Parts: sequence; C-alpha cells; structure tokens
Amino acid sequence: MNRHSVVPPSARATNALDAAHPGEMGTASLTADEYALFAEFATPRRVTAGERLFHRGDHGATMFVVAQGTVDLDFGDDLTAKSLGPGEFFGELALLIGDHARSAGAVMAEAGVLLVLQQAEFESLVERNPRMLAQFLRRTIMRVVLNEQSLIRRLRLRNEELQSALDHLHATTHQLNQTEELIRTDDLTGLYNRRGLTLHLQESRAIGMPASLGLLLVDCDRFKQVNDEHGHLAGDRVLQSVANILRSVAGPDDIPCRLGGDEFCLLITADQPEKVMRYADFIVSTTQGLLQVPQSPPHVCPVSVGACLIDPASDWNAWYAQADAALYRAKRLGGNRVEWQDGDPAHG
Repeated sequence: MNRHSVVPPSARATNALDAAHPGEMGTASLTADEYALFAEFATPRRVTAGERLFHRGDHGATMFVVAQGTVDLDFGDDLTAKSLGPGEFFGELALLIGDHARSAGAVMAEAGVLLVLQQAEFESLVERNPRMLAQFLRRTIMRVVLNEQSLIRRLRLRNEELQSALDHLHATTHQLNQTEELIRTDDLTGLYNRRGLTLHLQESRAIGMPASLGLLLVDCDRFKQVNDEHGHLAGDRVLQSVANILRSVAGPDDIPCRLGGDEFCLLITADQPEKVMRYADFIVSTTQGLLQVPQSPPHVCPVSVGACLIDPASDWNAWYAQADAALYRAKRLGGNRVEWQDGDPAHG
C-alpha cells in the first residue's frame, strides 16, 4: 500500500470530517481539507484487530490518523478510555514535541488503516499549506488545554472522593476504637473490666510477658452496709473513690481493674515482695486517711488487700487463687489490712 492508495474515509469518517471545524477546539477530528492534506503526505499502514500500537509511557515521535477501523486509547489510572474512528487523530504531541512519553496505550480495536506521520512528513505539510497547519495546531493546542483542564477536574473530584473515603474510614476506625474501649472498660470507674483485663493479658502473652509480676486483690469492707444505709449512688461514689486510689498508685505499665461488684485488682510489674507491699500499704493507708474526715454519706470505705508475687507462666486462675487466699485471711482477721501469700495458696 502506498500513500496515494489510501481508501477514502467511510460514512462515519465523512460525518466526522464534515462536523469538524477549526472553531471546535475540543475535537480530535480533522476537517475534510486537513484529512486530504495529511493523506497526501502520510504513510498508510494496514493494522489488524488487537494489534498494539504502543504502551502508555512509551516514547515516540509519530502521529496517527485513523483512515479505516477503530483505535482504543487507554489512559489508565481509572481514567475514561476513548475510542477513535475514521478521520480522528492521536499521538500529535509526540510528533510536535519529539520523543514524547505516550499518555495512553493504543490498541487497534477493529482492523483498518492508519495514516502515519513523522517529522519529515509534517514539515512537508507545513511547507505545502502553512495556514491550514496553523489552524490545526491552534485547535490541537486548545484541545490539549481542554483535556488537561478536564483531567484536573477529574483529579480534583477523585481527591475529594478519596478524602471523603478517608474521613469515613477515620470515623469508622474511631467508632471501632470507641466500641473496643467500651467492651474493655467499666462504665462506672473507667478502669479495665474483667474482659478488658483478659484481652490485655492475651495481648501481653502474644508479645511477651514481663519476667516478674505482682498482683493485689482489693475488696471493699462493709460495702453492703454503705448501699443499705445510704443508697446505691453513695455506693457508686465509694467504688469510684477506690478506683481513683488504684489509678493514682498504678505506674504506666500497671493495670488497675474492676473485676466486678466491690472487687478490684492491680497487676503490677514487680520482682520483690517489698515493692508489692508498698503498693498494698499505700492503698490501705490512703483509705484509712480519707476515713479520718467524717462524711455523710461516706465517699470511701476501708479495704482488704491480698498481695502476692505471681508466676507469669501461670494462668489468671492460678494468680487469682493465690491472691484470693491472702485476701480471705485479711477479711477473716477483720479487714482494713494487707495479707501476703507466698507460692501455692494450698501451702500458705
């Protein structure tokens, strides 16, 4: 096939050419006169369906005009693909700029003929009809500008959609975190509840438990009397006061927890009985000091504490049984005191 044997454009091409006008800045179609001029100098190339002309990002210096068939342009990145038919052109920036990275991939969707123009042919066009080429270039440049503006609008819209999605994800994550916190936290005191403590221990075992731990089991003395004589609101205030004492003595790696009712615990990092006992003595002495100031209804009550060092390799039930043995003795001896438990409670 030579450049003088190009098959005339189909009816679709004729319609596109007739509709195109130099004033239509966004069109990718040649006018009838432009098509005739380009066909005179371009090299015809017969292309089969499915044949790839170039990939997005490939460098090139060639412009194409569709004489017959259909070409699909894929811009990637979720941008809208385009389908070009007879009389329409593409790749003009590669020709005008030279060695230009293609902004889209091109595949021949329907077998046909392309008119191929390289730099030498384009210079011949300029010499033959500079006025017509000036109009073509003006329309082409404006089309590029319009395409860039459209791309900017699409990118701005995508950014807004992405920001909206991120905001929604952030809100959902925040809600999940709040839900997780509610699951772990005691509503009245703000301390870990039993479930929160269990989850914390599971997470700690997964990343490695401290080498040594101490456990304090704290129980309010005569708490039922407070509820019976002053009502449940006063009882709630007493529980909050005890929780605040535990919170105040707890270090950054310690875990205060309300196990339920008027029973609390404090899990601490400690390797010596003296350290555990300092914590326990502080809790008892603080409640004793607050009780020196008479209040009605009372804001706190005396507490009994069972204290022990625990084996991190053991489970919670073993820890609880050990501390509970000491707590039981403290209660049996009248409460308002600390008792210590060594090792297996069965031998204490």
